[in-house]
Amino acid sequence: MNFYLNLMRDGLWRNNVIFTQMLAMCPLMAVTTSATNGLGMGLITALVLMCSNVLISCIRQIVPPQVRIPIFTLVIASLVTLVDMAMNAWLHELHKVLGLFISLIVVNCAILGRAESFATKHPPLAAAVDGLFMGLGFTLGLVVVGGCREVLGSGTLFAGASQLLGPHFTFMELTILPGYSGFLLMLLPPGGFVMFGLILSAIRLGSRLRQKDAVPAAPAQADAVGGCHL
Repeated sequence: MNFYLNLMRDGLWRNNVIFTQMLAMCPLMAVTTSATNGLGMGLITALVLMCSNVLISCIRQIVPPQVRIPIFTLVIASLVTLVDMAMNAWLHELHKVLGLFISLIVVNCAILGRAESFATKHPPLAAAVDGLFMGLGFTLGLVVVGGCREVLGSGTLFAGASQLLGPHFTFMELTILPGYSGFLLMLLPPGGFVMFGLILSAIRLGSRLRQKDAVPAAPAQADAVGGCHL
């Protein structure tokens, strides 16, 4: 149980794809103009990551080491193609927004990296848990960056969520800053770099402050006469 709990913690935060490993910068900068886009791309990637981990874990014993990378890439590309076709059929509006970046999931370093470093060494259940929570951690990073950019860029949050999740999720579409004229920079790729840098700085600062608080204070010295603390 501790093993699976550690997998969950690592995927969601301690070994987060974006904030710790700093991988998948291309979709992070390109599609996180809104929290909805980040959520859609994150969930798609999580699905591909979990399925690829399971499949690669199942075939790890029969794949020759010399050709494992091409075979892993072929498995990932097949899954991405299926997801791309399904989105084009049933989530066409979101498919038009994400466009090329769905196909680029194939070259996402996080997916191939987890296949090589984890799925090839563990059974399918552990590989599925690792893929799921690594994908959810990636989704968390995209939603956080996308949400901050969307609020500053257009004053809304989860705009168009009903197109992704269905009409029952219209309540998620919020107007945070009514009458806000917008800040165009936040909706452009340079704004993604700025926002990612600010969030990463805040995380690193918080981590250092926690480490500083965790260091025990040095014991006070006592004087040589009465033993009172100075």
